[in-house]
Amino acid sequence: MASTNQSPFYQKAEAKFLNAKSNEEKLIFLEEMIRECPKHKSSEKMLANLKTRYIKLKEKMEAAKKTSRGSKKAGIKKEDIQVVILGLTRSGKSSLLSMLTNAFPKISQNEFEKFTTKKPAVGITDYYGMKIQLVENPAIESEYYDKGLTNSADIVLVLFNNFSDLERIEKNISASKAKKIFIFNHDSTNRDELRKAESKMQSRKYNYLVFNLKEKKNFNDLKLKIFQNSGKIRVYTKEPGKEKSENPVILSSDSSARDLAEKILKGFSQKIKETKIWGPSSKFAGQKIGLNHALKDMDVVEFKTK
Repeated sequence: MASTNQSPFYQKAEAKFLNAKSNEEKLIFLEEMIRECPKHKSSEKMLANLKTRYIKLKEKMEAAKKTSRGSKKAGIKKEDIQVVILGLTRSGKSSLLSMLTNAFPKISQNEFEKFTTKKPAVGITDYYGMKIQLVENPAIESEYYDKGLTNSADIVLVLFNNFSDLERIEKNISASKAKKIFIFNHDSTNRDELRKAESKMQSRKYNYLVFNLKEKKNFNDLKLKIFQNSGKIRVYTKEPGKEKSENPVILSSDSSARDLAEKILKGFSQKIKETKIWGPSSKFAGQKIGLNHALKDMDVVEFKTK
C-alpha cells in the first residue's frame, strides 16, 4: 500500500498493519488506516481499495468462524421422534417451540434484531406416552441454519406466514427426505392470503395445518398429525397377572411381536415360550399369538419365558 502524502498517523497504522501477526490485528489497523486516509478527490481510489480489503478480510474471518462452529457442533440425541421446526426469520419458530414443549428459546421482541436463534433449540412434548423431540433450526436464510439437521429429521414442520415465504423455503429443503407438515401461521384479518395458501396447498396435495400462533389453539391437532406421520406405534408390555406397563415401547409401524421382544432385550425372543395380546390387533382379549404377529398402535403384549 502506498503511503505517499499520507499523514504520520496513517503511516503508523500502515506499519502496524504490515507487521500484524493475526487477521484480527490486521482488521483493527485497516480501520485506523481508513479513518486516517484523507477524504479528498485524489485519495478516493486509495480509500476505496482500503474499504474493499477491509470487507474481504472480514468475510474471510467470518467464513473461518462458521467453519469452526460447524466442526464443533454438538450432536442432538434423538428421542422416539425428532421433529425439526424451520422457516424464515420472525416466522414464529421460537414461539411454536415454547408453546409445545418445555423449552424456553429466546423470542425476538425487536423488529431490528435479524437472527435471534443462532443455534438449534431443543424441547420435548408428550403424545400419550410417546416422546416427541422438537428442534428449532435457526432461520433458513441465516448463516446459522443447520442443513444436516433438516436432512436427518424424521419430520419437518415448515412454518410460514405468507405464500411467497413458502416458495423461498421449499427451494432450500428439496434434499430432505423427512415427512413434511406445512404450517400456515395466518393473521386472521388476512382472509385472502389464507384462502390463497389453502387452495395452493390443497392443489399440490400438501400435508398441512392452518392456525394462528397468537391464539394458541390447535396444538393437539398438530401433535396428532405428527404422530400420524411418524411411522411409529406405541405398544405396552405386561407381566402375567399384572397391569400393563406405564410407558409404551415405541416401534416402527411394521413391527412384529418378535421385534418388540428384541427391542426389550437382544436375544430375548429366543427365550419366549408363549405370547398373548390385547388390543387393536387381537381377535379377542388375551389371544395367543406367534412371534411373527403384526402389531398395531396401542396393543398390549404379554410374554412368558421358557
